Amino acid sequence: MEATKTNFGDNLRQYGIMIALVVVIVAFAIGTQGRLIMPDNLWNLIQQNAYVLILAMGMLMVIIAGHIDLSVGSVVAFIGAVVGWMMYTWNVPWVVAVLAGLLIGLLVGAWHGFWVAYVRIPAFVVTLAGMMIFRGLAQVIAARTMAGFPEGFNAIANGSIPNFLGFMNNPVSGAGAFSQSFDTVTVVIGILGVGGLVVSSMRSRRSQLQHGLPVGSVGAMVLRLVLMSAAILVVTFILAMNLIGGTPILLIIVGVLIFVYSFVTTRTVFGRHVYAIGGNRNAALLSGVNTARVDFGIFLNMGLLTAVAAIVTTSRAGAAVAAAGTGYELDAIASCFIGGAAVTGGVGRVSGAMVGALIMGVLNMGLSILNVDANWQMSIKGFVLLLAVTLDLVSKRRSSVG
Repeated sequence: MEATKTNFGDNLRQYGIMIALVVVIVAFAIGTQGRLIMPDNLWNLIQQNAYVLILAMGMLMVIIAGHIDLSVGSVVAFIGAVVGWMMYTWNVPWVVAVLAGLLIGLLVGAWHGFWVAYVRIPAFVVTLAGMMIFRGLAQVIAARTMAGFPEGFNAIANGSIPNFLGFMNNPVSGAGAFSQSFDTVTVVIGILGVGGLVVSSMRSRRSQLQHGLPVGSVGAMVLRLVLMSAAILVVTFILAMNLIGGTPILLIIVGVLIFVYSFVTTRTVFGRHVYAIGGNRNAALLSGVNTARVDFGIFLNMGLLTAVAAIVTTSRAGAAVAAAGTGYELDAIASCFIGGAAVTGGVGRVSGAMVGALIMGVLNMGLSILNVDANWQMSIKGFVLLLAVTLDLVSKRRSSVG
């Protein structure tokens, strides 16, 4: 079977969001006189936005299937309160508390999935109810702030990979500002990340060609790899200069999840069924797809990732509070739409959602460094979301007319 090539418009839409991220970073780097890209600020960017990246992966699958989940912020608060209560009141080992939190996330996902998949209540209604139910439970459990958790638990979001390889000295010694030592572990992780990206992209292209699926041009693939590799190496270089931190544990967690969910959405039967349901639910049903089971699995997965986000959020704060997770669902949904997910379902990529989340994160940090009022920050992010969705819809309409 002969493979087809995607057209220039498809490539432009695919890489446009990455170009937008670069433009936003460069603009704020100039506007903040380089403070945005300092090692400490990059570390803070990862810490502050890890929850969005994690939630956006699950939310993307929900949106692709034509649903929405409004409960994730409240569930983050609820699970965080339960995990915090276990460690604070019952002195449960933090590892056991984390595993219990993940299990509770699965149960919450199963609860939502049951009503959506088998009772067939719209996800908007089910998760709206969940938003109120779990926020109320969080307020009951965390009626007062619980803090003073074990060091190992706090290290999940605040720790870094131990620098067991020592430091690399800059060969340009005695060059003033350029005289710098680099965290060797961070450098190795960055190089391995670039290698994994190249190998994964080439294997994916080979598989698409073998199955006769649409593929982009070789030039477009090389351009994408060059841009993404450059981005990884730049981040590696900046983090390696942070002698206090190095590679955040959070970055490894998020990186593993991105790899796993990119594979699930593009290389598994379940992932293909999610896209099929979002594209045309009736056609998928007639094709033999068990839509109820897939819907249930989507919300089960959303519950698991929400639990991960809850653990990360509680670890970063070092405390469990009832107000945790406020607005998280909006950040996750906005990241997916900015990253190219279709409002009507059936379209979206993990990489796009991650770039969308990073755009939101860079906006937050850049505007904060510039001391822009928090209310204006919210308004600006709203305009960015509206602009992204508008451009996506206009692009699709022009493609359909063409």
